[in-house]
Amino acid sequence: MICFLKATLALLLLTVNTLFWGIPLVLVSFLKFLVPSAAVRRVIGRVLVWFAENWVAVNAWLFRVLNGEKIEVRGLEKVRPDQWYLVISNHQSWVDIPVLQTVFHKQIPFLKFFLKQQLIWVPVLGAVWWALDFPFMRRYSRDYLQKHPEKKGKDLEITRKACEKFKDFPISIINFVEGTRFTPEKHKQQQSPYQHLLKPKAGGVGFVLGSLGDRIDAILLVAIDYRPAVPTFMEFLCGKVDRIIVTIRVIPVPEELKNRNYITDADYRQALQQWINGLWEQQDNTLSRSSAGVQT
Repeated sequence: MICFLKATLALLLLTVNTLFWGIPLVLVSFLKFLVPSAAVRRVIGRVLVWFAENWVAVNAWLFRVLNGEKIEVRGLEKVRPDQWYLVISNHQSWVDIPVLQTVFHKQIPFLKFFLKQQLIWVPVLGAVWWALDFPFMRRYSRDYLQKHPEKKGKDLEITRKACEKFKDFPISIINFVEGTRFTPEKHKQQQSPYQHLLKPKAGGVGFVLGSLGDRIDAILLVAIDYRPAVPTFMEFLCGKVDRIIVTIRVIPVPEELKNRNYITDADYRQALQQWINGLWEQQDNTLSRSSAGVQT
């Protein structure tokens, strides 16, 4: 009963906070379509980020009030708020998003996520994500692409166009390279070679580096480890997690992987996939050490 009341209160407060910042954010975003000046649109873009950062700040404060200081961060001292980052993280729960937003708030530029196309219909939040130019990805199944080959590469083209909008001021782009949340069933079905992770996909990273390679200062390889188990969002609001260990590694981007065409350059696709596979081996080792209680 206490858990239910706590989660209900948390949801109510999160909803009020989202409406308070989200509604004016969406209304201001329409000015981007009415103002012809690129300079003014850049100013509007910064105002939208200001709304979003305040929304995240209040959410983070609520999480701390309701659940205490449960996030343990390693490596945060190596990042800066004035640099461009591509953040690559493992993905286990919806809780990953508020955790990452809380950890990186004001530590790096505002986080922008790759989102599934269906999420644009989430009340209020879908409009907020759209106003902030979050890239919405549409994943096509192999059977669908066989019947509609003209759709091949469309999701990556959306990524490229979204990245073109990110060139005005520093941002951080996060990509869950597994493409979906980790579950034991998916891990077994994939026959993943990693103990704690699904197989990574290189497409999103390829288009970010291809479009923003000259601006990206580093990759942030982020490992999230929940104790004693991965919580649902409701369990997180109830405080049913003892510790959340977030380990951050700053990885330089090899020059040969910047500003190349992921769709047309087969050698690049292969080289990038091999590089990401190597990062994912490091990620798997980090999670193994974290699970064993070894400081990284």
